[in-house]
Amino acid sequence: MSADIVLAGARGHGRWHLDNIRRLQDKGIVRLAGLCELTPLGRDEIPEGLGTPEQSADLGALLDSTGARIAVICTPIPTHTDLALTAAARGVHLLLEKPPAPSYAEFRRMADGIEAAGVACQIGFQSLGSHAVPAIREMIAEGAIGQVVGIGAAGAWARAEAYYRRTPWAGRRRLNGVDVLDGVLTNPLAHAVATALALNGSPRAEDVTDVELELLRANDIESDDTSCIRVSTAPGRQVTVAATLCAEKPGEPYVLVHGTRGRITFWYKQDRVLLQRADHGPEEYEYGRTDLLENLVDHVTDGTELLVTPASTGAFMKVVEAIRRAPDPAPLPAGAWHPVPGEGRRAVAGIDALVAAAADTLALYSELGAAWARPKEVSR
Repeated sequence: MSADIVLAGARGHGRWHLDNIRRLQDKGIVRLAGLCELTPLGRDEIPEGLGTPEQSADLGALLDSTGARIAVICTPIPTHTDLALTAAARGVHLLLEKPPAPSYAEFRRMADGIEAAGVACQIGFQSLGSHAVPAIREMIAEGAIGQVVGIGAAGAWARAEAYYRRTPWAGRRRLNGVDVLDGVLTNPLAHAVATALALNGSPRAEDVTDVELELLRANDIESDDTSCIRVSTAPGRQVTVAATLCAEKPGEPYVLVHGTRGRITFWYKQDRVLLQRADHGPEEYEYGRTDLLENLVDHVTDGTELLVTPASTGAFMKVVEAIRRAPDPAPLPAGAWHPVPGEGRRAVAGIDALVAAAADTLALYSELGAAWARPKEVSR
């Protein structure tokens, strides 16, 4: 029997969820019962084959009228907690897009409320559904690269200036007095942070002991677009993540596991792994991926273990909280970036190599000699 689903937030990234729901509906796993949007979707916005789902701007009323068992929430970040609790109060299970909340307090309110309601909640870090994650953990456990000494992650992406005009909350730290935290590490490249923490074996809030940050921006926005963090963790290892939305030549983001006898590189969007170790030639692997909505449906129907629970994203939320509490990102000097002709975006000179070097050495930008990242701008 298929599970009835309501999707809240069907435009923007929500279009990906619509297509995925269509895929799962074709398999007989789910049925799209309702769409929650402030402005109803037109017929041409709903993928063919999904029928005519009920539409409403009121999620609670829509869940009541459809009797849906699962809600997918893909709405602006500040709305996540209230909408999640609206669903939980009705006994509706959840797939909640990342980042789960804009502050640790809101995250705890959401997670505690969901636990009290007794419903399941999957957080939408799709990279953690990759079969490469348990495979890498097995490589580490078998000692393939010796003892793990640290984790690096690198993301060099590009976003046009129009990206920051797509919604009122884009590129904002706050909006109308409410936390948003739409920065490079908390939203577009949040997967790099969460995946690095997971592979380090430190996914929970209590695993984070310290966070150092360098938050900067080339664009005329509130939030950060070129940043790095170094997280100290209970296992005694450090996790360094460097990211930018101002790459000169954008590339695939990756996580790098450093060992005493080798390293493992994981291109998490491609489910691709490179194992390099002493006395061996390089070994490359490609893996499959479990869809997080499908995993949630399996959990609800037959008790399959959830892949990404709120508790397993607590460490990521500690990073979000450190970014929230940090001083506003420092603007890069005009000479540090340049407009990219014909692309309507800004690129930071030398940032691609700097991001890669940070992941490779576990050092911050300032420690790598970036003139625009002065040590005094490191905050905790």
